[in-house]
Amino acid sequence: MKRFLILIGLISNVLMAQHSIKGVFSPPEDYRVAVLYKVTPTISEYITHAEVKKDGRFEIPLDSTVSKGMYRIVYAIPEEDYNFDIIYNKKEDINLTFNSETGLKILSSAENKLMASYSNSMSMITHSINNFYSEKSKDTTALVSIFKTQREAQKGFEDLAKNTIALAFIKANKPYIPKHYEDVDTYSKNVKIHYFDHVNFTNKTLQSSNFLNERMVNYIFGVVTDSINREANYKKNINVFYNAMKEAPIEIKRTLLVDLWEQMRDLNYEKTANYISDTYLINIAKQLKDKDLIEGLTLYKNISIGKVAPDFSFEQEKNGVKTTKKLSELIGAKNYILVFWNSTCAHCLDEIPQLEAFVKDKKKEEVTVVAIGLEDSPEYWNRVVKRLPDFIHVYGAGYWDNEIGDSYGVTATPTYFVLDSEKHIVAKPEDIDELKLYFEKQKSKAKNKASQK
Repeated sequence: MKRFLILIGLISNVLMAQHSIKGVFSPPEDYRVAVLYKVTPTISEYITHAEVKKDGRFEIPLDSTVSKGMYRIVYAIPEEDYNFDIIYNKKEDINLTFNSETGLKILSSAENKLMASYSNSMSMITHSINNFYSEKSKDTTALVSIFKTQREAQKGFEDLAKNTIALAFIKANKPYIPKHYEDVDTYSKNVKIHYFDHVNFTNKTLQSSNFLNERMVNYIFGVVTDSINREANYKKNINVFYNAMKEAPIEIKRTLLVDLWEQMRDLNYEKTANYISDTYLINIAKQLKDKDLIEGLTLYKNISIGKVAPDFSFEQEKNGVKTTKKLSELIGAKNYILVFWNSTCAHCLDEIPQLEAFVKDKKKEEVTVVAIGLEDSPEYWNRVVKRLPDFIHVYGAGYWDNEIGDSYGVTATPTYFVLDSEKHIVAKPEDIDELKLYFEKQKSKAKNKASQK
């Protein structure tokens, strides 16, 4: 019985044996919680969380059930923007500091420190190479010596990282290293050509981190061809990137391309976002039978600049007679402003009167406003619209669950679209000030054009 109890005690101690992730966030007042996720190629699994103390300190205990692998600490919302990755090898504690400006610093954890040391060493060597070329030095033996140092450093770190999780990152990050002297143009060209040579897109460790995403972003936004414009450059780089990851599982392709599509969307590079969709992402979504993604990509494309605005019907009343019209049937104006608003929305009640004042001085053949009220009920809306007699008013029942609003991807009020006389979307101003600026620029362009004749 005694031996049995001892055995139970030993088992209990083994199960309770644990490591921990400790750290300090600064400035401490900017942080409230540290949330730990285990990252896999397709999902992030919540593990636990810890409160960030007033002095910025936090501690996350890791019991014996926590497996080795890639982990992510999320410290703010949205979690896809405010996080950093760490390696947990189930052998050691991790101690770190994180500053919102200077980033992550590993204080203890041999494997994570090895990664940091590798990054710092290779960054210093790259800096030396850049200095050599920028200073237009003629000492070719000095450059060959730097390349030799880089080659030896890479091999040295790969040897040190054997049998570690870090090895996958160190090998994947291996740069292009010439064996002989190369002039700056040749070297730059070869760096571009060989950028993805050592990136294994099928490696699950790389898939379970930010590495592939960062590699993608650095190449697409960082590699420049001077002879073409920005969006053409992005498209060219996207093609190279997609070809480099051709062996990746389709789920990984989807994840990376959706992230890239979202970045292009947020930066208002509509043509590039739609290029990603049309050339690659729609087909991937169809293969995965991802209906939501297909609908989202299609909606975005349908309301891009240059597209004919989605049509809709509405009722108009004149002299007590109600008629049904369509947006496409409106005639007589050079531009149409669609504004999606709500009669109880504070921003709307601030901007809608400004919109009314802005168009009041304009002739009807210049601008017509179509105001779509996204409402829960018509009573208050009916009272408010009487104060806006110069607008064409459309009642949008259901508020956020409204067919017209859905067809324009409206998620906030007020939302503006500017159309030309043929109902093509020509601008999507963020607010009333941006809308006014658009028309001022158009007026200035027209004056300049007239003066040149």
